[in-house]
Amino acid sequence: MITDEQIDALIATLANAPTADDAYNEYAPVHPNNIIRQANLKLYLQVMREQMPKNLMVMEAPGYRGCRLTGVPVTSHKVMLEGVTELDMFGADKGFQNVDEDGFERVYGEQSATIVWGTLAGLGIIPFIWNTFPFHPHKKGKPLTNRKPRKPETRLGGEILKQIIELWDFEQIIAIGNVAFDTMTEFDIPCVKVRHPAQGGKNDFVAGLTSLLGS
Repeated sequence: MITDEQIDALIATLANAPTADDAYNEYAPVHPNNIIRQANLKLYLQVMREQMPKNLMVMEAPGYRGCRLTGVPVTSHKVMLEGVTELDMFGADKGFQNVDEDGFERVYGEQSATIVWGTLAGLGIIPFIWNTFPFHPHKKGKPLTNRKPRKPETRLGGEILKQIIELWDFEQIIAIGNVAFDTMTEFDIPCVKVRHPAQGGKNDFVAGLTSLLGS
């Protein structure tokens, strides 16, 4: 059984990881809101410990509308606070906390998070979801933007991902998009690839995930 100490150690690894000036470590102890994000992530990881999912879904990186704010991979405020009823997942009543942040007041939902959790709700399956690069890459000086993570960033993320794979016993790893697939390949992590839901990929994403996880 995965212990709270192991979960705390993983979060500490994230909190102490270095990032460039055009990436934001949403767990680093430099802002009070990051402590809330750490708590949200810990609660998520504890749920994953209880669920012990057999599938790991690896996506690209936090977006400013999702994990950058909540601390939970591929999860917006809307998903995290309102919950996913079909899966009995998330919700303010389960202890997940809102994060009020200057400049992000109008940010509530995220398209990718809505598509991902809506698809999983339809399938009735909860995988472990993570990002190839676990911090928010953005355009320099523009926190309300997203950019593709660079190779050194995905390599850093790959090392952290290996720690997660060592703790959880996954039967299948699903790379969502090219960045995740290329990183899994670089680290010799066996996986299958599904298209990312962004930029018109929703239908292919839903079809690919349904083919892999549908009964």
